Amino acid sequence: VQLQASGGGLVQPWGSLRLSCTASGSIFNILYMAWYRQAPGEQRELVARITRGGSTNYADSVKGRFTISRDNDKNTVYLRMNSLKPEDTAVYFCYAVKLSGPTYWGQGTQVTVSS
Repeated sequence: VQLQASGGGLVQPWGSLRLSCTASGSIFNILYMAWYRQAPGEQRELVARITRGGSTNYADSVKGRFTISRDNDKNTVYLRMNSLKPEDTAVYFCYAVKLSGPTYWGQGTQVTVSS
């Protein structure tokens, strides 16, 4: 499975961005996909996750501001980020887990929230 992430950039506080992650290759039996982020000097943390059934969960810090969704026809997962704060600045990574256990990471995309 290859994961291609895109959509990062520089945005002002309270602005919005949408990240995309497109899966290719052996994409059958993906159990769930997720977005993680890692700020400088910090550990990588889960931001949001969506199962193949469509169930979602979010980190407390982004609840009500971020929305994860998926387009199965396009094999793409999105992360809509609203009301962005400087503390959301990080490299965001796409992640996938297969039913049989293997996990996959995409390359990161930088999100910078600054005035």
